[in-house]
Amino acid sequence: MRTKLAIKVHSILESYFPERRVFLKSDTDTRFIRLRPGTQLIAFAGSAALVAWAIIATAVILMDSIGSGNFREQAKRDQRTYQARLNDLSAQRDRRAEEALAAQERFNAALAQISMMQSDLLESETRRRELETGIEVIQSTLRDTMHDREAARTQLAELESTLEEGGGSVIQTAASGTPIDFLASALERTAQERDQVILDSQDALLKADEMEQRIALMQDRNDAIFRQLEEAMSVSVAPLDKMFRDAGMPTDRIIETVRRGYSGQGGPMTPLSFTTRGEEPSADTLRANRLLNQMDRLNLYRIAAEKAPFATPVKANFRFTSSFGYRRDPKTGGRRMHSGVDFAAGMGTPLYSTADGVVTFAGRQSGYGRLVKIQHEFGIETRYAHMSRIRVKVGQRVSRGQRIGDMGASGRVTGVHLHYEVRVGGKAVNPMIYIKAANDVF
Repeated sequence: MRTKLAIKVHSILESYFPERRVFLKSDTDTRFIRLRPGTQLIAFAGSAALVAWAIIATAVILMDSIGSGNFREQAKRDQRTYQARLNDLSAQRDRRAEEALAAQERFNAALAQISMMQSDLLESETRRRELETGIEVIQSTLRDTMHDREAARTQLAELESTLEEGGGSVIQTAASGTPIDFLASALERTAQERDQVILDSQDALLKADEMEQRIALMQDRNDAIFRQLEEAMSVSVAPLDKMFRDAGMPTDRIIETVRRGYSGQGGPMTPLSFTTRGEEPSADTLRANRLLNQMDRLNLYRIAAEKAPFATPVKANFRFTSSFGYRRDPKTGGRRMHSGVDFAAGMGTPLYSTADGVVTFAGRQSGYGRLVKIQHEFGIETRYAHMSRIRVKVGQRVSRGQRIGDMGASGRVTGVHLHYEVRVGGKAVNPMIYIKAANDVF
């Protein structure tokens, strides 16, 4: 059976690969090599495998070259997109900086106007008190003069009755002229004083009318100043209030926390409390106090903004390589929680504190590599991991925007980047909540 099968296979191979002989001739001898069907089949199969391998290898190389070209083009497009995005972010940051500077200038102008308004109000109050004192003096003098005039009239009537009743002795007294001259002189002085009092009263009334007009003009000007300041405060306070609310920070508690730790007093922030005669504060005084309270709130907001992580830890050009939340672990491939955001840039890129605070850790820590922890107000902590160099020490107080280290690739990483975390009460939160909340303010 095996022989028949071998004969059949040999006959089939003979039909496709007949036996061939290759003759090798030399000067003295002639030899040949017999190429049997099996040998030819092996040679054909080897040649076919070699050609197939060459074709597959060429196709793989060609596809890899095409794919690399596409990847390079895609990388270039991504780079151009990131660059355009970075330029847009830079332009937005510059615009926000200009708006913040303009808001600061408006704030300073408002303070200057409030100071001028206080000075004008004090001056007008002083003038009014002087005018009231002058009117009281004139009224007192007028009353005394009227009293003296009535007394003179009474004395004159008594003298006239004495003349009518007394006879010769009175005539002799009248002849001497002493009482009559004294009475005439007193009446003349009284008339002059009366005329002077009338003139002084008229002059005082004119000055009072003039003062009322000036006070009315001052009130109009103060009202215009108040409106401008109230609009400026509304424009300045509203974005900061929205920023804190978008970041999930209760504004009342934030203001109270900052107020407890802030002892600044004096200047235009002191509420107006002056009055003339123990009267209730005027409408302008109450309005000015409300405005000063808004300015105080704005000042406390600005202090709080320096203590919360609203800034970006990287100021140079960078790209986001990983966001907050669950993701595929780059090392193990499994699903894992990513408790921060990653900023990728060049080795040694400066890193900055995002808020005022105190350094609580500066060293190596397991997968974080070189790590810096900063404790801020309101129970907030920030972490800066994978540094190549740490530039702060434990216990050091840092300010917002102060350089704390350099970007690197220490710890459990796949490349150079910064792993940035924000924790509130020990729980990790998305840092982009704070960064995005401040986009329209800073």
